[in-house]
Amino acid sequence: MTKRVGLCSTTFSRFDMASAAKEQIQQQVTGVKFIESYVPGVKDLPVAAKKLIEEEKCDIVMAFGMPGGEKIDKLCAHEASTGLIQAQLMTNTHILEVFVHEDEGYDDKDLKQLAYNRATQHADNLVKMLFKPDQMKREVGKGIREGRENKGAL
Repeated sequence: MTKRVGLCSTTFSRFDMASAAKEQIQQQVTGVKFIESYVPGVKDLPVAAKKLIEEEKCDIVMAFGMPGGEKIDKLCAHEASTGLIQAQLMTNTHILEVFVHEDEGYDDKDLKQLAYNRATQHADNLVKMLFKPDQMKREVGKGIREGRENKGAL
């Protein structure tokens, strides 16, 4: 059965994380139909993700954003994150939040690599959630993170 995957991206982002995630998913599984949506910024992601679920019947959504590094940007990202959580609860559907803050990168090259890593590693999580839940179970408690090095188990 074909799974419907929503990819919602912001024009404010400085890297196309959705394309990286889509390619990563396509390299691992077949039977996926991608439905894409585009919005200006992170605060627009919750309603766009909810629409992908309710109107496009997506089984899961990835929401990509790159908030700036200023205090107001952190606040906007928090509000967007809260909205994504609310949309998940309202629809009983997972929305994988893939945010990379501009100030997370040491320089532009590192920021681009971080955005790529976070997008593709969250794409790996999506594949596990939809197609390989036993693999996700084996990773519990391993200190795995997306974007940077894993923390490791205690």
